[in-house]
Amino acid sequence: MRTPVHPGKMTRMGDPARSLKPATLEELLALAGDERGYELIGGELVQRAMTSGAHARSVNRLGGRIGDPFDRPPGRRGPGGWWILTDPTVEFSPTEIYRPDIAGWRRDRVPHAPSEFPVRIRPDWVCEVLSPSNSTNDTIKKRHTYHRCQVPHYWILDPMQETLTILRWTPDGYLIAGDAMRGQRLRAEPFEAVEIDLDELFGDVAE
Repeated sequence: MRTPVHPGKMTRMGDPARSLKPATLEELLALAGDERGYELIGGELVQRAMTSGAHARSVNRLGGRIGDPFDRPPGRRGPGGWWILTDPTVEFSPTEIYRPDIAGWRRDRVPHAPSEFPVRIRPDWVCEVLSPSNSTNDTIKKRHTYHRCQVPHYWILDPMQETLTILRWTPDGYLIAGDAMRGQRLRAEPFEAVEIDLDELFGDVAE
């Protein structure tokens, strides 16, 4: 049974409604078994988009392509040097608690895998995979938070347009450091050691 939440603070996928008082982490957790289906964006409880098959496939493919060589100690069957987590809960501020599709922390900065809930250590890399109902949150609202919190690398993967955009933090805003579309390959910071095939992220590649 769900614990009721003030109706002015809980919204459906994508567009936060206005409320007089920001929602809190406690209210997020009060959604019982559904807390993983919500984020706090601008102090509003926002339901995460229902993921399509294309969205889930892209997350799994990219997570594997980055996680396999990098989510390990350096020098062990790949470059290593990172903690890579899928769908973590990260608190950037009391009113901004997100669940990025994939996030990473450098091991030389964070010696132990982030395990608290929510994680309060700023990621070194975040990737959001767009859905039709949440694209504004990912490309504008969350992007502004990531920049304010100085997340060095932000990737935006768009299964609808079949594109990948690589953003690099600068004091004046995120700079597009690279992009690619289906049919192309790229080596993208901070994971230049591996080549990413966009066809593999959005479809099948012949062996």
